[in-house]
Amino acid sequence: MSTDRPVTSDEIRETFLAFFAARGHRRLPSASLVPAQHDPSVLLTTAGMHPLKPYFLGAEQPPAPRLTSCQKCFRTPDIDNVGVTARHLTCFEMLGNFSIGDYFKREAIAFAWELTTEGFGFDPEKVFVTVFGGDEQLGLGPDTESIEHWLEVGVPRERIVELGREDNFWQAGPNGPCGPCTELYLDRGPDYGPATKPGEDESDRFMEFWNLVLMQYDQTTHEDGSSTLVPLPTNNIDTGMGLNRMAMLLQGKETIFETDQFAPLIALAEELSGTRYEQGDEAVDRAMRILADHTRGMTFLISDGVVPSNEDRGYVLRRLMRRAIVQGRRIGIEGPFLGRYLDVVVETMGAAYPELVERREEIRTWVTAEEEGFGRTLQAGTSLLGQLLDAGAVSGADAFRLHDTFGFPVEMTIELAEERGVAWHGQEEFDRLMGEQRERSKAGSRRGDHGGAAAGSIAAQVAEETTDFTGYAALEQRTTITGVLERDGATYVKLAESPFYPEGGGQVSDAGVLLAEDGSELARVAGLVRAGDDQAIRVEATGPLTAGTAVVARVDRTARHATACNHTATHLLHAALRERLGDHVHQAGSAVRPDKLRFDFSHPAKLTPEDLRWVEDRVNAGVLAAEPVRAISTTLDAAKAMGAQALFGEKYGDVVRMVEIGDGSFSRELCGGTHVGNTAEIALFKITQETSSAANVRRIEAITGPVAVHALRERDRLLEDAAAVARVPAEQLPERIAKLRDDAKGGGKAAASGGIDEAALAAQAQPIGDVPVVVARVDGSDPKVGKALPDVADRVKGQLGAPGVVVLAAPGEDRVALLVAVAPEIVERGVKAGDVVKQAAAAVGGGGGGKPTMAQAGGKDPARTDDALQAARDAIAAALGA
Repeated sequence: MSTDRPVTSDEIRETFLAFFAARGHRRLPSASLVPAQHDPSVLLTTAGMHPLKPYFLGAEQPPAPRLTSCQKCFRTPDIDNVGVTARHLTCFEMLGNFSIGDYFKREAIAFAWELTTEGFGFDPEKVFVTVFGGDEQLGLGPDTESIEHWLEVGVPRERIVELGREDNFWQAGPNGPCGPCTELYLDRGPDYGPATKPGEDESDRFMEFWNLVLMQYDQTTHEDGSSTLVPLPTNNIDTGMGLNRMAMLLQGKETIFETDQFAPLIALAEELSGTRYEQGDEAVDRAMRILADHTRGMTFLISDGVVPSNEDRGYVLRRLMRRAIVQGRRIGIEGPFLGRYLDVVVETMGAAYPELVERREEIRTWVTAEEEGFGRTLQAGTSLLGQLLDAGAVSGADAFRLHDTFGFPVEMTIELAEERGVAWHGQEEFDRLMGEQRERSKAGSRRGDHGGAAAGSIAAQVAEETTDFTGYAALEQRTTITGVLERDGATYVKLAESPFYPEGGGQVSDAGVLLAEDGSELARVAGLVRAGDDQAIRVEATGPLTAGTAVVARVDRTARHATACNHTATHLLHAALRERLGDHVHQAGSAVRPDKLRFDFSHPAKLTPEDLRWVEDRVNAGVLAAEPVRAISTTLDAAKAMGAQALFGEKYGDVVRMVEIGDGSFSRELCGGTHVGNTAEIALFKITQETSSAANVRRIEAITGPVAVHALRERDRLLEDAAAVARVPAEQLPERIAKLRDDAKGGGKAAASGGIDEAALAAQAQPIGDVPVVVARVDGSDPKVGKALPDVADRVKGQLGAPGVVVLAAPGEDRVALLVAVAPEIVERGVKAGDVVKQAAAAVGGGGGGKPTMAQAGGKDPARTDDALQAARDAIAAALGA
């Protein structure tokens, strides 16, 4: 047994990976926390095997049959448990070794025992193992093979414990690969519990540190709940060892939060708060543990391209950051502080995860913006709680809303209620709502199928032979049909060689036809299915299609060229945005079609007209420069060294396709799409729209080539027609329209509006996040005002220059009229007029409602009109997460 055993987390990680590399395992870097596009089954990467799913499912060929990795992972269901226990983490590292059709139980168990006792230096007398003890419903007896192999390496039978299906049988869901597992436990001694065995009590004496999953069955669950197991074609091994738990054991610490990765974060909390960890105040300890975990998770998520928002991964990130801010305030930390935690995380973890170092300032940009924005939301939550306490009651639903929307822990709500003498009876309702939220979170983590399986199964069912894609070099290919499949009313064919590009990387599939050798049409291409490097073609048959038939596959040249123009323009656009706005800009989605391009990118604010003009000019300069565009096959490491941009969450092999424009100094990206040979082929680039795609994500739509020329000609025609109607030259049209507007403002419209100056109201707009919002009182003495509010709000909303919100209050002598108007785009982001107007009306002793886009209310306390307007603004900010 080695006495020089690893102790630090870095040493533990390297010991594990080096051990398996020396035994023929290919060492893989950690994949992103954002799962690859082929895997819709999880919101975030939750286990070491998730990036390897296509290999286990047979959808893709693994780079080697033996693999090992240290995968960064994130588990959303554990957010509320962090800090409560000393073990739960959201962001953690999972060590693993994997065999895909190579070795099985005997070798996996021998490796585990050798590394445990020699590599990590555990006393063999203190290691227990558990095995699957059988299950009648599954029709399986005890896993005697694993028992025999543990005996072979020297584990005595009394330290081999048989446990049931719940503990020692792994399955990804009701259907799919599954199998028994065997786990290793360390006996920590009598100080931690009685002398029993793993699984016999709830004490912390036996600590599980390694799980070996032995995949050998394919399970089908029937309607009556019974299951059928059939052997998999090949047996697989998937193991997982939590690095942080192993560090706790090897470093002799009582909790994970005392280990070397977390101790600096706990020390920072002590420094900033002036309080001490583990000095008898459990609330302080819990807050410091939450800060340590959540700031780690925050840093890793942003480094992998997640930005704060109110949906999906962005909501998980926002919730982490807000919980951390609230806990910091609870223990006395004042002012912005998340940036200090960011620096400690980078210093602690940057050597193992260089992306943290590379993107430190990008991460700081998002952290700073969110921390500043949440300061306002936190104030709004405090205001709402104050109103509830003034009314003398806080329900479980109220507490849940404060927790979910404003980041208030329920403990803080209860504590403040007790200080004000308000009784708390809402725990049961709060717990129920929290349970429902956890179920939704778990459902989100389980959604979808086994990533890539559907596409892979279609392609494999059509024909086993993999299609050779020739579409980079050829738009017409003489080839052979290798298989035909009818499935769910659709017809799929597979070709030996195919020039058709299958949808991927944002680019749509090619259109085209299959022709017989005599030139007659056999089928039109209706779509393509991508399965790794393979494809299947969905067709609308117009002639006979049989395997072995020689055909000519012809791509629609016009559509392909237009798509290629838009794809190359997208690369130029990405580069121009980063040059103008900063390196925090990253692609967050795209759609490249023949008629237009759409590009989503991370950025916290609406682009100004000057920004848009600059970006458009910069792209067109690249077009006019007539730069050559070339695709290069190189290694992933070489591409990264040259600064090539990669899509967050995308999966790349060791050899990648890199597209560079000119000498590559302006644009160099990893990309599998099709492109023009020279930027001059794009001819013209025109931005048509800039909008919000999600919180902190902007969207630009643009057109190129003949489509752009046609659009500009149509705009010229409309300008000329408008000038003709106004009876002025086109260059005088703006002046003429301004005069007509002024005339209308001073005439009938002003009267109909009760004399309200709509332009002045629009000028009062203040942004909440990236949304223009008008919150104003108008003179309510004229009876026409109340009736005119809907029309006034509509016209004011139309003058904002972007989708926004208008809140108007018209106080009279004994009544106040309220109206909220919300643009449909902002309704989609969670702001509903009815919800906002109810919050405002409550402040003036009234009520009301309406549609999500417009709602009205009345109140009987005009003296509190300003309170109503503030309540409306707070409700809008909360809904936008600003």
